Amino acid sequence: MTTAVLEPRTYPFDVEDIEYLRHGDKPLLARVFRPRGEGPFPALVECHGGAWCLSDRTTERLRHEAMAKNGIVSIALDFRSGNEDPYPSSVQDINYAVRWAKLNARALKTRAELVGLSGQSSGGHLAMLVAMRPRDARYLAIPLPAGSSAQDATVGCVLMSWPVINPLSRYRHAKRALAGANPPEWPKSIIPRQDAYWRSEANMAEGNPMLALERGERVETPPTVWFQGRGDVLHDYKDADASFPGNEPQRFVANYRKAGGEIALEYIDAERHAGHSPDLSKTGDMFERMVVFVHRHIKVT
Repeated sequence: MTTAVLEPRTYPFDVEDIEYLRHGDKPLLARVFRPRGEGPFPALVECHGGAWCLSDRTTERLRHEAMAKNGIVSIALDFRSGNEDPYPSSVQDINYAVRWAKLNARALKTRAELVGLSGQSSGGHLAMLVAMRPRDARYLAIPLPAGSSAQDATVGCVLMSWPVINPLSRYRHAKRALAGANPPEWPKSIIPRQDAYWRSEANMAEGNPMLALERGERVETPPTVWFQGRGDVLHDYKDADASFPGNEPQRFVANYRKAGGEIALEYIDAERHAGHSPDLSKTGDMFERMVVFVHRHIKVT
């Protein structure tokens, strides 16, 4: 477990919505939280949760503000999702956003080598997928503006909050829960949203960080941390189809380390009601631990 030790300085910050990408007449905005001061500062491209179908750049505001107050630029994204824009649309947008952040690093008060990725729930899955496959031709489908300098989507670190790291196993986990005696409510919303975004179990298996590692894919493995609330049956469960003896967080950690990556799994006490986003004001010292992790792995020199 990481001991959270913060520098005493707290930064005032400014917030600005910037159009980072446009699809036809639909703009995609990034809400940028910039610490005041000259910088450069570490920066996180932030991917919201919502079962790949819900929420936007505003829903995890407390985390973005906490990062900015501690000298980290937070770039909270809107991206395509849901039934209208299934996989891999959101992955393409996020890959582009990382390259856009590097291209515009000076204006964002960062540098290209100081950019990381962060995401919550399905956003944690998307952040990890983009980080592991930064050069995937499908994900690179959106070019930067003509005349731009070349940028890639590699990142210095990844922060995940209770990610849906294995969409296929979570889908089947939800189906088993729904088929059981006295089924809970949460599978009734989870299953149709996964159907809407993924369209097939084959896609859930392909766009899958857990299974990519187990298939032996050659992927990037930047330093990573997984924050997991205790008692979270939507994200911390045993895959009934897997031989691994532990739950999905432990399984991913073992696979990531086997592939040569550095990863920490940190459990937190947080209020959790299955099927609803957790209250980020009640996640203990998670934000402080995040800040420590970022400053440890993205060093400004």
